[in-house]
Amino acid sequence: MAKYVAAVDQGTTSTRFMIFDHEGRVVSVEQKEHEQIYPKPGWVEHDPMEIWERTQEVIKGAIAKASVDPRDMAAIGVTNQRETTVVWNKKTGKPYYNAIVWQDTRTDTICEELAKDGGQDRWRPKTGLPLATYFSGPKVKWILDNVPGVREDAEKGEALFGNIDTWLTWWLTGGPSGGAHVTDVSNASRTMLMDLATLDWDDEILGVLGIPRQMLPEIRPSSDPDLYGTTPAGGPVDAAVPVCGDLGDQQAAMVGQTCFSPGEAKNTYGTGCFMLLNTGTEAVPSKSGLLTTVGYKIGGEPAVYALEGSIAITGALVQWLRDNLGLISQSKEVEDLARTVEDNGGVFFVPAFSGLFAPHWDLKARGLVIGLTRFANKGHLARAVLEATAYQTREVLEAMNKDSGVPLTALKVDGGMVYNDLLMQFQADILGVPVIRPTVAETTSLGAAYAAGLAVGFWDDLKSLRQYWQEDKRWEPAMDEAKRGELYRNWLKAVDRSKNWVD
Repeated sequence: MAKYVAAVDQGTTSTRFMIFDHEGRVVSVEQKEHEQIYPKPGWVEHDPMEIWERTQEVIKGAIAKASVDPRDMAAIGVTNQRETTVVWNKKTGKPYYNAIVWQDTRTDTICEELAKDGGQDRWRPKTGLPLATYFSGPKVKWILDNVPGVREDAEKGEALFGNIDTWLTWWLTGGPSGGAHVTDVSNASRTMLMDLATLDWDDEILGVLGIPRQMLPEIRPSSDPDLYGTTPAGGPVDAAVPVCGDLGDQQAAMVGQTCFSPGEAKNTYGTGCFMLLNTGTEAVPSKSGLLTTVGYKIGGEPAVYALEGSIAITGALVQWLRDNLGLISQSKEVEDLARTVEDNGGVFFVPAFSGLFAPHWDLKARGLVIGLTRFANKGHLARAVLEATAYQTREVLEAMNKDSGVPLTALKVDGGMVYNDLLMQFQADILGVPVIRPTVAETTSLGAAYAAGLAVGFWDDLKSLRQYWQEDKRWEPAMDEAKRGELYRNWLKAVDRSKNWVD
């Protein structure tokens, strides 16, 4: 009998492979970073072949580290940085161009042109999304329009498109030798090409963008008993293991946090910050700047939808402090630096590096630091960097409360930044509700593993997974209401000044 389920977790800055046992405990993990490529201001790329190489390395590394027999793995799930767009040749497996990352803003003129007919919400009733550089559809159009030979190959059915989940699933299940060209409903819902009601690609939108339907992957359930494919002998797994779970990283975290009931929410703190609220089998339109998205689909069950607040820059701001300014040498040092001061000293940092995402959707906004005096030092800047994440989360939470009509009583959190006690305490303070971290904080990988395991009967059903969720730490709000209100008002003033900067 199989002992384990595993997950490939391909994120914006790194790739990890995690192996879990039946109780959802981590058996082994291996992780490696990949290069961030910035060809021009606002352009962000990854090398898809480097990502596939890193994926192979972490799979082999995690298996070797725990001496796991791959034949003891029941299934593999995939979770991924969403919206990051790859187009590659079906015969060779070679990308035509680097992956265009979700943070990339080069498609701003495409989005502006599209908005001339129907405004920014032109396709929101169908897709749940505003016209924004964030999503995959305009990125595919950019590649088709700007990279020689791609459109011709796409028309012939030789060029394939996928988000990173599709790219890795194709390679994991054989690549040019019959790899499965599939995606799941959660990733498809982030392309701006899928109709939320039909869960199929929308021909009208494809026609407007000039995207040939034959280059798109087949849309499948997030947990698929019919399997996407199996890993071949001689590959990085080197055994026939079903690949049958696929979720965008934030939806995977929602599953890993067992937010299976309408009204349950989670917030993931990674490169960006993403809060998802389960709205059940109904797609709830947002009136407050949130996204309507697919949460997950288990086999033949109806799809479950979510409201999402997407924040572009949170953990990436700490990396910026490290890599661009050199104020710290490792990301974890930001907490110690921030603790050298009692408060932010009046300094606020709005990290609108790629514009403002939810709930503002101002793609012409840019980052700013404001409130500087001679008193301010690098400790205040570090503190402002951390606090920016908490303020942005409150903005999203307030929008979520408005749309759902259900005030949140506690926030489940996960991701790399939740081990920063200073940030988590400030998050509880500025929200005025408890913040709760689970025992397994890397719930993105766990959610993908759950999806794969459910598909092959390793776990019985969603309900049975709740027993494995355990609280690790809780932060209670300790700030008085007057102070909370003053800080948040100043934050909103700073955000207002960052808007509409780019002509």
